[in-house]
Amino acid sequence: MAALMSAAQVKPSWFSAHNLLRGPKTGRASAVRAERSGVNHLTVASIRQQKPSMQAVYRRSVESRDSIRMGIPSKGRMAEDTMNLLDDCQLKVRKINPRQYAAEIPNVPGMEVWFQRATDVVRKLLSGDIDIGIVGYDMLREIGNEDDELVVVHDALGFGFCHLAIAVPSSWEDINSLPELLSDKRWSKDRPLRVVTAYMNLAERFFGDLGFENVELFTADGALEAAPAMGAADCILDLVSSGTTLRENNLKQIEGGRVLDSQGVLVASKTALLERPGTLEIVHELLERLEAHLRAEGLFMVTANVRGETAEEIATRLAANGGRLLRGLQGPTISPIFTAGEDNLPSSDGTFFAVSIGVPKSRIYEAVKEIRKQGGSGVLVFPLTYVFDEEPPRWNALINHLGLDSRDYQHLKIGGGIR
Repeated sequence: MAALMSAAQVKPSWFSAHNLLRGPKTGRASAVRAERSGVNHLTVASIRQQKPSMQAVYRRSVESRDSIRMGIPSKGRMAEDTMNLLDDCQLKVRKINPRQYAAEIPNVPGMEVWFQRATDVVRKLLSGDIDIGIVGYDMLREIGNEDDELVVVHDALGFGFCHLAIAVPSSWEDINSLPELLSDKRWSKDRPLRVVTAYMNLAERFFGDLGFENVELFTADGALEAAPAMGAADCILDLVSSGTTLRENNLKQIEGGRVLDSQGVLVASKTALLERPGTLEIVHELLERLEAHLRAEGLFMVTANVRGETAEEIATRLAANGGRLLRGLQGPTISPIFTAGEDNLPSSDGTFFAVSIGVPKSRIYEAVKEIRKQGGSGVLVFPLTYVFDEEPPRWNALINHLGLDSRDYQHLKIGGGIR
């Protein structure tokens, strides 16, 4: 795993220095009434009047509370996937009262769990109301706005996959790429490209970094896909997962218009990590469990009995004929098997060894056939639940990012636990 980065550093290739969009419509009215497009339920407002994440955030001091708090999504698919992941990692969230927003994880004593809207998870990390959070990377980038207070502890939790992209009407047959969209002669200072999005900060930076000035950004409350057909916008910049919703609304993605890739991430407050006692220890345990489970996901253990002279001879044979497929994570595990014949004397069938290798799910049958070629029999296949490293790579990256000495936290690796 590459070195851990702050939320400001984990960014797509189009990010550069903090460039601001120099739009031509600064002096326009702050709101465009929906009635102009003949629709009453769609409210469109100018970007110049809506920059909530740019406002100054009052941050509570660490001394304002003793407890360590974790925020997780309260609704929707992200909430469901978060709960399932924590449950799979033996971090089951228990609500004492189903009507309350506070909960606990019995296996992580000393930490409160708070159910929050995704946007509030990020805002409360910034304000110091929570210390750790799970949220989509798209929301982290939009609301977090490159704040160094936000540290991405785990950038790939394996759920909530989607991407932020530009989509234009399918009827625009001559526009299939971003350069074609930006160079279209229809857009000018007096008639800018109108883009509706819920991600105002990301959209502003995207077009600003491109140096494209003939654009005006609007925000809408839901149903962005309807805006082009209604005449409220020319195109949209929105989250896409399967693309089905776009197609059903006669929209298409364009080449080069992919703004940001997103999935669930584990984030922490830098201040809490450095100053709130116990936070780093809890983050270490979360990382241990998450990393071990996610690394094991999709891996199966294949075990077989293989006849041979010695363990070394079998290992050499497997490596020579099976390549990397039969080497497992670091190499096959080979151990002797006692095969007794009559009167408990050694069997005349020869010497057998048990060979165990970790194999991706997609290559199980291929591995079984290779083992059979080497004289393997009695093949067993079973899924893996956890694969623990000596130390989670992301933990080492976190310690380096914070400028701490890893030797001060050796007790966590050898079972010292949360102090």
